[in-house]
Amino acid sequence: MMKNQLAGLMKQAQAMQDNMKKAQDQLALIDVEGQSGAGLVKVVMSCKNDVKRVSIDPSLLADDKDMLEDLVAAAFNDAVRKAEATSAEKLGGLTSGMNLPAGFKMPF
Repeated sequence: MMKNQLAGLMKQAQAMQDNMKKAQDQLALIDVEGQSGAGLVKVVMSCKNDVKRVSIDPSLLADDKDMLEDLVAAAFNDAVRKAEATSAEKLGGLTSGMNLPAGFKMPF
């Protein structure tokens, strides 16, 4: 009986690993946009945290350099939070039956 249970667990682990890989591949195709300064600075990145584009409204180019740097950082952070939320949503179904500690992030 123990052998059958172990074999079943191994099959489940393999299936979960395959599903996780598929979900990660899909996440690489999903883009999110972070914004700051009421949309004057935008960062587009994939849910795998690959930055694809940074857009800065021309009106900001003549402004204070420090302010522009802060806006770029805020837009980037906004995009990262959106990517994390999207990833958690997409991967949540894969880990719903597992008793993982609060705040545990998948994949490792």
